[in-house]
Parts: sequence; C-alpha cells; structure tokens
Amino acid sequence: MPNSDNLITIDDLQVHYRSGGGLFGGSKTVKAVDGVSLEIKKGETLGLVGESGCGKSTLGRAILRLTEPTSGSVTFDGKDLSALSNDAMREQRRHLQMIFQDPYASLNPRMTVGQIIGEPIRTFGLANGSPDRRVSELMETVGLSPRFIKRYPHEFSGGQRQRIGIARALAVDPDFIVADEPISALDVSIQAQIMNLMQKLQSEKGLTYLFISHDLRAVRHLSDRVAVMYLGRIVELADGRDIYADPLMPYTKALISAVPVPDPAIEAKRERIILKGDVPSPIDPPAGCHFHTRCRYAIPECKTVVPRLVEIKPRHFAACIRINAECADIDANEVNSRGAIQ
Repeated sequence: MPNSDNLITIDDLQVHYRSGGGLFGGSKTVKAVDGVSLEIKKGETLGLVGESGCGKSTLGRAILRLTEPTSGSVTFDGKDLSALSNDAMREQRRHLQMIFQDPYASLNPRMTVGQIIGEPIRTFGLANGSPDRRVSELMETVGLSPRFIKRYPHEFSGGQRQRIGIARALAVDPDFIVADEPISALDVSIQAQIMNLMQKLQSEKGLTYLFISHDLRAVRHLSDRVAVMYLGRIVELADGRDIYADPLMPYTKALISAVPVPDPAIEAKRERIILKGDVPSPIDPPAGCHFHTRCRYAIPECKTVVPRLVEIKPRHFAACIRINAECADIDANEVNSRGAIQ
C-alpha cells in the first residue's frame, strides 16, 4: 500500500534517447536517467545535487513529463502520471509546476509581466472575471510592485525576473514545484533573497519542492533531505544534516569537501578531495558502479556489480558494495577483508 506521506513516488525511472546519427547513421543511446527510484514527502524540500551532466534537470523534467520517460513510473498523490493521456496530464499540471534555471530565457520577451503571470490563470480557467487582480496579488506575494504589471521582462533585473517566474508557477496554486537551478544565474546577494522567498512560500502554502542545484551550500540551507546523483543514478540519500555531517559515498565526500568553510582556521586544515578524470559519457557509461573509474577505493568487483541503494543507517541510503556487502552478488567476507571506506 502506498505511503500516504509521499506526494511523489518515482519507481525505476529511465530516460534514454538517441544521439548522433546523421548522414551515415551510427546513433547511440544516451542514458540520461538510468533507473532512479525516489520518494518525495508532502511539504518537504528534497535537494538533488551532482555535477553538471549527471541527469538532474532531465530527472526533474521527466517527473513533470516535460521530457517523456523511456520506462518506469511517477506517481503523484496516488495517480500514475506515466499512464495518463496528454489531455489528462495537462490537467494535472495545475498541481505540478516548474521554476526554470534561466530567468532571462524562460520569460516571453513579447509579453508583459501581467500576461506572463496571468496566462496559466486563463489557461486553467481560474480567474473570476479579470485575472489582473489575482496577478497583482501574486506580484505582491513575490515582492514585486503591481505597478509593474504592464512592463516587459527586459525592464527587470535577474532577481526580479526570477520572482516573475516564481509568481507564474504559483498562479495555479500547485502542490509540487520542481525548482531547476533557480539561483545559479543570480548574484550571491540575490540568491539569498530568492531562497528566503521560497522558504516563506513553502511555509505559507504547504508547498513541496524538488530543489535541483550544484550549489551544496544552497541545498544545505533549503533541503530537508538530500539525494546525490551521479551519471543518471542516485548514489546517496539522507537527511540534510546527516549527509553533510557523515557522508558515506566517496563521491559525496568529494562534493562536500569542495564547499568552502567560512572559518579560515578550519579551511586551512581540512582535506580537499580532488576527483581524478572527468565524468564519463552517458552514451557509454562504465559497467558496474558508474563511479568506479574515479573512485580511489574501487576494487575489481566495482567494475561488474551494479550497487543497489540500500539503507546503511536509519534514513541514510547509499549505493556502494564496499559500504554494504549485501548490495553485491559476491562473498561478503571478501569485500570486508579489503577494508571499509574511511
């Protein structure tokens, strides 16, 4: 029986697409999302982190079916979104919205702010009479003056444009919002304002967020739980405090070590973990554990065994055969004899 606390349940989601080809053929399959299973609880913020190209944005878009999954399922509030027709999915999008990364590119430059925010209100027939009153209320909610309702996007700063994007997402009173790198294009001072606004709106409206970012400081500030993604797979999942205080995966440790510490004394003494090599191509990912080509703790079995995401400690999951030998189809004593990851 599904857990009533979960708003979103993702089961073995895959997004594969063809790349290349051209005149002489030879197209290949890109495994952008490669078997992700996650649960997002009502009212929480799940942070999703990882290097560029690991599949974070594709996963966010696939949840909303802005990108069609190859296989697997996404269940929203008990409804299997992957089984819905296009018309039925369109109706569900009232409850599922997205805040896009680039506030410069995500707003139609030919539409006024009032038209941009009011468009979803008109589309779903939510306006009682003129939508202008509702648009003005939304502008005030995100910290913009309703006096600007007839202005165009180019007349606003980056932070103001992102507030417009947030107001557009809020226009249909959604339950779930995918925030795809919503602060990466903004100045640091503006980033804090947008994060505080998102927290305020969540508290007032009971929103559930998937917060996608490569900025671990922002994720730490906003997220209740954090999922770490590498080359299309979730490799670690835990409560926000736990994953920063005691990361299990070597990849997670490397990511966290790259975050500067404000205290100069601590910063001077702490170890920075430098990963060797680049992220492999999702066109031809390594067999076994995708991370083994860059992991200093890898053993031969890592090249062949695909680790499952297993609960290592209460509410703390990791995908590594050296952390939990149950994940592997090999002798546990052999794995343990090679030493645990420190």
